[in-house]
Amino acid sequence: QVQLVESGGGSVQAGGSLRLSCAASGYTYNCMGWFRQAPGKEREGVACLVTEVGFTYYADSVKGRFTISRDNAKNTVYLEMNSLKPEDSAMYYCAANGPNWRAAGAMWYDRSQYTYWGQGTQVTVSS
Repeated sequence: QVQLVESGGGSVQAGGSLRLSCAASGYTYNCMGWFRQAPGKEREGVACLVTEVGFTYYADSVKGRFTISRDNAKNTVYLEMNSLKPEDSAMYYCAANGPNWRAAGAMWYDRSQYTYWGQGTQVTVSS
C-alpha cells in the first residue's frame, strides 16, 4: 500500500509561484504524476516523473513554467510552479505507480494508469 500526502497549495496572484509537495509512504515506482481538476472540468495530467530513469513529461499548458522533481531520500515528489496564471487554479493531486518508462511517453497523462492517489491540495491564482 502507498499513501500520498500533498501539501503546499494556497492562494497567489498571477505571476507568482508555489511549490507543491507529495510525500509518499510505501514503495513507489514508474511514473509519479501530478494532475489537476478545476470545477466542472475533467482531471488532467500536469506532469510525470519516471522514477527509475528520471524522464519527465509535461502538459503543453505548463511547459516552461512547471518543474517536477523528486527527493529519493525523502520519497517526496515536488511540483515547482512559476508564472502562475488564473487558469492554473484547480485542485492538484499527486498520483503514484503509473506507466513504466516504455509506456510513459504515450500514457503518462491517463489517470487510469495510476494506482494510488492523494487527497489533493488547492491552488488558487487571482488576476
